[in-house]
Formats: sequence, C-alpha cells, structure tokens
Amino acid sequence: MEPLTKLKHEFTASSDFLVALGDHKRQAIIVALLDPAAVKNGLQVTDLISVTKLSRPAVSHHLKILKDAQLVDYQRIGTKNFYYLTHQTKAIDKLKTLLDHVTELMTCNQKS
Repeated sequence: MEPLTKLKHEFTASSDFLVALGDHKRQAIIVALLDPAAVKNGLQVTDLISVTKLSRPAVSHHLKILKDAQLVDYQRIGTKNFYYLTHQTKAIDKLKTLLDHVTELMTCNQKS
C-alpha cells in the first residue's frame, strides 16, 4: 500500500480517538482522572463537575464520548458510579504509529 494511502487509513482509524482527545474539557477530565487519588478509586460525576466547572449533563456528555473512545470506564458501587481511565492502550498505540509514520514521511520529504 502506498504510504500516503496507508496514512489516510490510519487517520481514519484514529479519528474518533483524536476527536475525544481534541476537546479541552475532555482533556481536563482525563487530567483529573490521572490524579493518583482518582487512579486508585475513580471519580464521581460530582467530583468532575467541581474540577471542570461544567454542568452535570455536560460532564456526562463528555464522559460518554470518552467511554466510546475506550479511554474511560466506570465501576458501580451501590448507587454510585466511579469513573477511571481504562488502561487500554490500543488506540494510543495506533496514534503513536500514525505519528511515527507522519514523522517518517516528513523526514523523507525533507531530505528529497
């Protein structure tokens, strides 16, 4: 497969993940979930509301996008949901490969 065609396919395969990462509100949620206390126990929507200053529906919307991108999952304890990062790195690995291929093509084109 031609390198540019392969690159287009890699961009398409990573587009949902890139959209999930691309919003600064979702980035704030990810950063909050990376806090050591959050990594250990997870965070509730109310915790994320205070961190992000977003409404409950907005936080829930962003969590859905992050769950769909397989970045976030939750555990129900009683009546409470605790959100955490999934530790699934498949999408991150795809993005790393995509960026490596972009870098290779840029370097190759620069030398030409």
